[in-house]
Amino acid sequence: MIDSLINTLLVIAGLYVYLSLFRQVAVRQNGAAALGDREFGVPEAAAAILLIGWFALNMLAAAKVEHATFQTRDLLITAAFSLAVISSLTVLLQMRGFSVFSLGGFSRLGFGRTVSTAAVLLFAAYPLLLAADGVSRWLLGDGSSKQQIIEMFTGSETLQQRVLIIVLAITIAPLAEEFIFRFFLYGVLKRYLGRGAGLVLNSLLFAAVHVHLPSLGPLFILGGCFTLAYEWSGSILVSMTMHAFFNFLSLSALAFPNLIPQ
Repeated sequence: MIDSLINTLLVIAGLYVYLSLFRQVAVRQNGAAALGDREFGVPEAAAAILLIGWFALNMLAAAKVEHATFQTRDLLITAAFSLAVISSLTVLLQMRGFSVFSLGGFSRLGFGRTVSTAAVLLFAAYPLLLAADGVSRWLLGDGSSKQQIIEMFTGSETLQQRVLIIVLAITIAPLAEEFIFRFFLYGVLKRYLGRGAGLVLNSLLFAAVHVHLPSLGPLFILGGCFTLAYEWSGSILVSMTMHAFFNFLSLSALAFPNLIPQ
């Protein structure tokens, strides 16, 4: 009874935090303190459509495979491809006269402020993630499948493989996914569809590309929290740091199943 009450209060507190962020972003005047309406145009929209199309093809291909075996090489290839996408988008934006450094707010916050903001916002997001996970389990059941990265981690046979997975999960994955989803795709969606619709569609896409139905709800909430953290702080480094913290904590829990409830 007490545990349920505490959990409910934590969910309410998390909702209050993120609704407050959304309200502050919504009423914030255009200017230096806000991300503002990015003047992305047709070239950026075309690149976004190509990316979404590529994701859709990958999701369809993954849906047809009942059980896939993933190796370390697959992670390295994915990491290299992600870095190539980031480089291509950066070149496109630079050619179009955008400053990626300024647009992403890379120098907006100091290191300490970035880390502390990311830690607080991730802490506030966790009750929402657990609540979404509970709803997903209630609707879909526990399921027997796991996300690809989790299957790789739990199925890894050597310490070197696990270390590589952790390193990629807390460096390349947050960098690539936040740059692609929050910085670029959300920027295009917000430019043409508005902030609310852009946030929802971006979060749905972020959840869908992980191709794991039981995790769709929690990943949707997680994507929304990352987006609001980026919008509110004005720095993509905040959502990248939140993402890195989340991946590190998730894999740490898997590494010590006897100490941390799964």
